[in-house]
Amino acid sequence: MATTDGDPWATVLDVLPDGATHHDADRALRAAGWTDCGTGDWAWALRAPDGRSVARISPFDPAAPYSAALYREASDTRQVPVLFGHRVLDGGGDLTLMEALEPVAEPEAAAFHRSLAAGDPEVATLVRHIRTVHAQGADEQPWWGPLDDNPANVMRGADGRLVVADLYYADGPNLYRTVLEDPDRVVRAFPEERRRFMTELPLASSGGWPDGEAERMRAALAAADARLRVADAR
Repeated sequence: MATTDGDPWATVLDVLPDGATHHDADRALRAAGWTDCGTGDWAWALRAPDGRSVARISPFDPAAPYSAALYREASDTRQVPVLFGHRVLDGGGDLTLMEALEPVAEPEAAAFHRSLAAGDPEVATLVRHIRTVHAQGADEQPWWGPLDDNPANVMRGADGRLVVADLYYADGPNLYRTVLEDPDRVVRAFPEERRRFMTELPLASSGGWPDGEAERMRAALAAADARLRVADAR
């Protein structure tokens, strides 16, 4: 994990134990004075006491490591968030720590996305990194989504520059539908240690699952895990 001396999150991450989950990360950061600053479908965010850093915490997000990879690999462009640290958490969760960003007016954000889609010279290096990391995700991850051109993904750093974030995502509706329709496929694709908390997503934007559906998904996955263990034992 990358670290930057003096950042308010460094000591917190140092004390996170091996096997820490998203619950542990959330508790540790809140105990250090981090506070809520947003919640989406896949994750929630906490802001550092000094306001300069943000932690993105997810119970389950196969795409988040690829976003972190993009932030590292495209850092020289200054067109992605500054990444302070990243950790894949036990059970499939994710902790990403980066600079705090501010929203951008939709017309300006949409224009930035159009520039990316066209591969304009001022973003050509960034586009190359975006496409390389996206192709890696497509090769490695089932239920991989296309690039996300949501204007909300374009934001502004404290220094005024535009950056793009959260371009990669898993096809959640299709994945979670498969959990109920063909859980054996999901179990084969995601080992248990990588999806233990996949039914704990905040789902703040989409409104959540119908009553009882998370319980049905957990039961379906448990039954599929049991079948896989029997098959492996033969």
